[in-house]
Amino acid sequence: MKILIVEDEVSMQNSIRTYFEKSGYLCEIAATQKNAEEKIQLHHYDCVILDISLPDGNGLRILEQLKRKKVKTGVIILSAKNSIDDKVEGLNLGADDYLAKPFHFTELNARVTAIVRRLKFEGNNQIEIGNILFQLDAQKVFIAGKELILKKKEYELLLFFVSNTERLISKSSLAEHIWGDNSDRADSFDFLYSQIKNLRKRLNEYQSEYNIQAIYGLGYKFVQE
Repeated sequence: MKILIVEDEVSMQNSIRTYFEKSGYLCEIAATQKNAEEKIQLHHYDCVILDISLPDGNGLRILEQLKRKKVKTGVIILSAKNSIDDKVEGLNLGADDYLAKPFHFTELNARVTAIVRRLKFEGNNQIEIGNILFQLDAQKVFIAGKELILKKKEYELLLFFVSNTERLISKSSLAEHIWGDNSDRADSFDFLYSQIKNLRKRLNEYQSEYNIQAIYGLGYKFVQE
C-alpha cells in the first residue's frame, strides 16, 4: 500500500513514515501544499495523511484537488487544532476521517487500514480469487489452502496484481508501486523483471489458478490460467 504524508514538521514526518514503513507501507513525504499537489498529479496513493496547516497554504485545498480527480484515494486529516469547524469542513469536502494531534500511531494505522480496505476491497478482511486467498490483516497468502511465503515486495506486488485482475498494468506503474516517486531514478526494469519472474515461478509451483501474463511492449495482466 502507498501513502502520501503531507506534513511540514520534520519530526512528525519521520515518526509517521518510520511507523508505516515498519508495517510494510510505501511512504512518500510532502512538506508543502505545492509539493503535495505536484505529487498527486503524478502518482496514485491508497491514502493521504493530510495536515491542515502548511507553510504555503491550507491542506484542505489538496483535499479539493484529490476529489476533483475522482480517484479511490482515502484521506485522513490531521490537525493540531481540535476544531469542530476544521472537522466539519474537511468531512464535507470528502475526507474519510479526521484525527486531532496528538494521537497514537496505532489508532492512525487502524484508521488508514480501514479506509484502504473499504475503498479497495469493499471492507473485506479477506480477498479470494480462484484458489488464492489473501488474509489482509495478517498479510498472508494461501493457494489451495497452502501458505505461500513471500517477501514484503513480492506480497505487495501480488496484491497489486490481484487488485487489478484482468487489467493491463504498465511496467512504469509497477515500478512506481515498488519504488514510489523514486522509480524514475532506477537504471532499468531489471529488479521488476526479477520480482515478476519469481512470482510467476512461485504461483506455478503452488498450482495457482491465476498468473501474470506479459503483454509484449505494453506491460502485464493478472489472468486466469
